[in-house]
Amino acid sequence: MAYQTVNPYNGEVLATFSEISDTELEEILSRAQSAYEAWRRRTFAERAAVTARAARILRDRTDEFARLLTLEMGKLIGESREEVELTADIFQYYAENAESFLAPTRLSTELRKDDAVVVNDPLGVLLGVQPWNFPYYQVVRFAAPNVMAGNVVMVKHASIVPQSALAFERLFREAGAPEGVYTNLFVSKEQIARVIDDSRVKGVALTGSEGAGKVVASRAGKVVKKSTLELGGSDPLIVLPDADLNETVNWAVWGRMHNGGQSCVASKRILVVDPIADDFLESFKAALGALTAGDPLDEGTTLPPLSSRSAVETLNAQVAEAVEHGAEATTLGDPVPDTGAFVQPTILTGMTKDNPVYGQELFGPVAMFFSVRDEDEAVAIANDTDFGLGGSVFTSDTEHGKQIAQRIESGMVFVNHPTWTKPDLPFGGVKKSGYGRELSPLGIQEFVNKKLINVVPLDAPP
Repeated sequence: MAYQTVNPYNGEVLATFSEISDTELEEILSRAQSAYEAWRRRTFAERAAVTARAARILRDRTDEFARLLTLEMGKLIGESREEVELTADIFQYYAENAESFLAPTRLSTELRKDDAVVVNDPLGVLLGVQPWNFPYYQVVRFAAPNVMAGNVVMVKHASIVPQSALAFERLFREAGAPEGVYTNLFVSKEQIARVIDDSRVKGVALTGSEGAGKVVASRAGKVVKKSTLELGGSDPLIVLPDADLNETVNWAVWGRMHNGGQSCVASKRILVVDPIADDFLESFKAALGALTAGDPLDEGTTLPPLSSRSAVETLNAQVAEAVEHGAEATTLGDPVPDTGAFVQPTILTGMTKDNPVYGQELFGPVAMFFSVRDEDEAVAIANDTDFGLGGSVFTSDTEHGKQIAQRIESGMVFVNHPTWTKPDLPFGGVKKSGYGRELSPLGIQEFVNKKLINVVPLDAPP
């Protein structure tokens, strides 16, 4: 597995890194276990000093960290800065709240006269397998709460963002984390399996594809270890007839195109209820067509490249397959550059259930558009997917919007905003979008031992 930075804007190879040896991997595992034995005994205040300092470093050097994101996976520079800021916010959130989130819970009922309390102990060394599309944000969702809980983490990052991976490891070191509390892994697939199997590793979290999730979850299950999975999504964006047309179109473009359309919670299926479907589609086309392709480091660029040429080939093949089976593909805007990893913004219409692309996730600037007769059909299509990550409903009647949201089978539904993320909102899905939650108080509860301590009087009856 090659760990290599290739600038997706121009194809230039910027850096290459070798996988570690098996001997180095054993040293890392041993160091992580030793670090855990000491770190678990640190106070919350001592752990918070590290995570809060990491937040300050990110805020002080936002441009430095942001530039790496853009060079490695093509993110617009403004969105790269936003990711750095969000990452800092998550560090700060857990620095301030972890202790209260993990406070012991006393059990008390009329039936219980003894002294029962549930405490939250760390589990140990954890493995995180992370994707390329948000190289800092995806990692901090896993690392910050678990480090604050007293665990230590090892992270196998995506092979196309190695410099961002190393920058995050350096960040922990600069913030004062002892050696072994956070470790980056440049490992092979075979070595990942070895790490999961190792008795010193107590859990694994993966964000990535459905295929990768099956492999990791199966491996963890065979050795009876806790896992969490955040996998793909095909989020619906439902537009009811009373929605504000202009505002909703703007949000639909943002929801489909943020991060170049390469987000698990992107608005990939646009479902608009008649009688506004035709007007919405024309405005949506015009907005997508106005995007400007170019260098993502240029503040004027609004259409970035995808992360790699292979991502382009995959998406173009999906569009071709959809058209072959009866869909219509409308390309929009000026022709994108021939060099680099660009894809023309595209809307797919006429998608039917028998089209093999109907149930697939489209990762990039391609949207499926459905004109539906009523909200019941919109909900039916929204739920007609193996995925269940996010979704959104746009309407001027927010109470009715919440009712529609209740009917959508997913882990998250937003009303009048595409699915998005904040430190205090739980993130995760159902069905083939995975299981478990990150962020919010729920995220720090995934990899702890909820241990019952029960003090019973010696003279208590059996």
